[in-house]
Amino acid sequence: MADKKHVQDSENDAMVIAKVKDFWDKYSKPLMIVSTVIIVAIAGFYIYKKYVKEPKEEKATDAMFKAEEYYREDSVSKALNGDGQNWGFTRVIEKYGGTEAANLANYYAGVCYIKLNAYDKAIKCLKKFSNSYKPVQARAYKLIGDAYADLGKNADALDYYKKAAHYFEKDANNSAEYLFYAAYLADRVMKDQKEAIALYKEIKEKFPKTQQAFQADNYLAQMGVYNTTN
Repeated sequence: MADKKHVQDSENDAMVIAKVKDFWDKYSKPLMIVSTVIIVAIAGFYIYKKYVKEPKEEKATDAMFKAEEYYREDSVSKALNGDGQNWGFTRVIEKYGGTEAANLANYYAGVCYIKLNAYDKAIKCLKKFSNSYKPVQARAYKLIGDAYADLGKNADALDYYKKAAHYFEKDANNSAEYLFYAAYLADRVMKDQKEAIALYKEIKEKFPKTQQAFQADNYLAQMGVYNTTN
């Protein structure tokens, strides 16, 4: 019986080996091609990151250093356009697009353009900005709302104030402030009482301990809405 079992095991092993060999004969070339593509892709990504992306990022950060200094000094024009020797944010954005430095330059440039009353340019830059740190991104949305409001595009401004308020509600003070901007705009500028009441109530419901919640009470009272819990 042991010999018979040994023979069966040997036959089974032979069948497995034959199947593996057959599989390899059929698919060895495609597998080698796929493996080579993966290896080349990984190597290419490493080379790009190490020798292209990181040096480019470093150069962009260095190029923006003086512009950030001018920004802190509130020298808006020099921060944007440079001083003849050092680049401004606009040049960094143009030359180093795709870097984190250029991304941040879009935010700075947006703020500068708002200060210069160049609201269309501000909106363009701020919409290009993206940041994983939610309070900063929410602030960018609020600034877009400001720019739209100054252009008289009230519906767009309202949308961005609400977007800013809802983006990171854990930051109660700023979220309440942004939502109050939306409510005030709807109330006093757009004359949309229904929208304003809803937003004032939302402030009271979500951010009851903020200064804006107390202000919302006053505005709701002025609008004849006394039972603010309904």
